Amino acid sequence: MRALAQRGFAQALLPPQARPNFALLRSVGFGGSDADVLARAFREAPAILACAYSASSMWTANAATVSPSPDTADGRTHFTVANLNSKLHRSYEHAQTERTLRAVFKDDQHFVVHGALPATPAFGDEGAANHTRLSARHGVAGVEIFVYGRVEFDANAPAPKRFPARQTLEASQAVARLHGLHAQRTVYLAQDPDVIDQGVFHNDVISVGNGNVLFYHQQAFRDEAASLLALKRALAEVGSEFQPVRVAMADVSVADAVSSYLFNSQLLTKPNGKMALVVPHECQENQSVARYLQGLIAAGGPIDELISFDLRQSMRNGGGPACLRLRVVLTDADAQAMHQRVIMTEALYERLVAWVEKYYRDRLLPGDLADPALAIEVQTALAELENILDLPGLYAA
Repeated sequence: MRALAQRGFAQALLPPQARPNFALLRSVGFGGSDADVLARAFREAPAILACAYSASSMWTANAATVSPSPDTADGRTHFTVANLNSKLHRSYEHAQTERTLRAVFKDDQHFVVHGALPATPAFGDEGAANHTRLSARHGVAGVEIFVYGRVEFDANAPAPKRFPARQTLEASQAVARLHGLHAQRTVYLAQDPDVIDQGVFHNDVISVGNGNVLFYHQQAFRDEAASLLALKRALAEVGSEFQPVRVAMADVSVADAVSSYLFNSQLLTKPNGKMALVVPHECQENQSVARYLQGLIAAGGPIDELISFDLRQSMRNGGGPACLRLRVVLTDADAQAMHQRVIMTEALYERLVAWVEKYYRDRLLPGDLADPALAIEVQTALAELENILDLPGLYAA
């Protein structure tokens, strides 16, 4: 965040969630004091205790789906919090995420925060990881793209066989309705079910968009030709040309794309109009991906720079650069209306580093999850974070 902010790409932080999730533990039958809850859960169901301590909210791309004000019927920026109901450890995140978004984007003249969709498989929603937006430039009307892997109410629709599809068409359509999106500027694209079965659990593992550029793999969508035509027509509605950047299977296999997280990158518009691609180090370590990227930068297309980061810990848990950001496109007025103390500055960076050095343990073992002292340390740290960010009561139940 600091490195990108220093280059002029505005960054704001989404605070972490309170852990352990005592509400989860108590809802499945562990009672008594907090210490009793931890001890019994560790003894009887350590996997559930691990879920209650999970820090998956670091992947802010799964926090919500965001539609900027130029796209919506009422001219406000809309957020729909993702229900993340496909995984136990994530299915409780939406409550804190909604509270946080309402605190950061509380001016109802500029922002609307919708709660999570019903927590049922029909409305499986993983947020911005399956949503992108294309436009001529930031600040003008654009095309919103929802990518889904399953249709709940069509038994004949193709579906993956090995891995579950986490995003449904029904959820995507519901979000579009809540946000008041224009039908001609909203596109629904189906993922290739065979590619989901190769580990592409979110669309942001196989494509990324920015401006009028879609950087995508040949096998990203079930019907590539029809998908591109739909996007071209929708962008014409907003007076923009469409620039697809296609990565052929012959250049990068799906397996290499998944292992390197080539497409789980951030695509950022620079002041000169060209784009930088933010990738993990793994892209440089994979021979075919590194070779492809070298050719991409040399080709003279819209992407002319690579920015590489060591994200090894996040990558080992399944998240690259795109997972670590939730893109929120704001007008100048919107940006002024949001809570300012979460915006990354050098001063905030220094305070956060000092906070981490004060509170974060340098090692954590499975047995520590049963230690009430760990829970108390987290609660103390988050109370101080509320003060740093000027968000009092952020973690109130």
